[in-house]
Amino acid sequence: MFQAASRAMSQVFEPPFRSIFWKMLGFTLGVLLVVWITLQGLVVNFVELPYGWMDTALSILTGIGAIFALGFLIAPISALFAGLFQDDIADIVEAHDYPGDRPGRALPFAQSIGQTIKFTGVVILGNIFALLLLLVPGINLIAFFLVNGYLLGREFFEFAAMRFMPPAEAKAFRKARSGTVFLGGLVIAGLLAVPILNLVTPIFATIFMLHLFKMLAAKQPGYSSIDQTN
Repeated sequence: MFQAASRAMSQVFEPPFRSIFWKMLGFTLGVLLVVWITLQGLVVNFVELPYGWMDTALSILTGIGAIFALGFLIAPISALFAGLFQDDIADIVEAHDYPGDRPGRALPFAQSIGQTIKFTGVVILGNIFALLLLLVPGINLIAFFLVNGYLLGREFFEFAAMRFMPPAEAKAFRKARSGTVFLGGLVIAGLLAVPILNLVTPIFATIFMLHLFKMLAAKQPGYSSIDQTN
């Protein structure tokens, strides 16, 4: 598993993935900028204070609060846009690392959109839960890793598996390897916890879980005949 993680991290910054990263980063920063401007506009237009210094102080406090809010939003927003590029990432990995294998198949458009929305919702809920637990001394950091490790591992692994098998089989396969998948999710959560590097988390996680799926599936009897009709 750690070999797959090391391999994925080395590939994240390779040329084929850079264009995807810049697109994802541009979309993410664009949304964050709109959120920032909206928050500042709401304060200016709807909050009236009797003294000028109060307006200045409120603007500064709003700016600080917005920074924390935007930091929280980076993960779900980048996850949303990364979901739109996951099949492109997987296609590159398969063509480069597994040219002799039958290629996976992209999910149908409607199912892909559904998976993207589902995954984004999972990331939001997971981070809200982890954020609330930050208020509980002693378990905050542990909670962050446990919650995100489980959710991120589950979603990214099932995405990789569904390129090669129907959704129900992908879910069953993930459950059968739940321990390994959870440990893989903890690796992803560890990267998510690092500022700046968390921007590449969706790309890393997609590559990593595809490698992990291939490693686990190769041990399955009849791997070469896995149904790819979805």
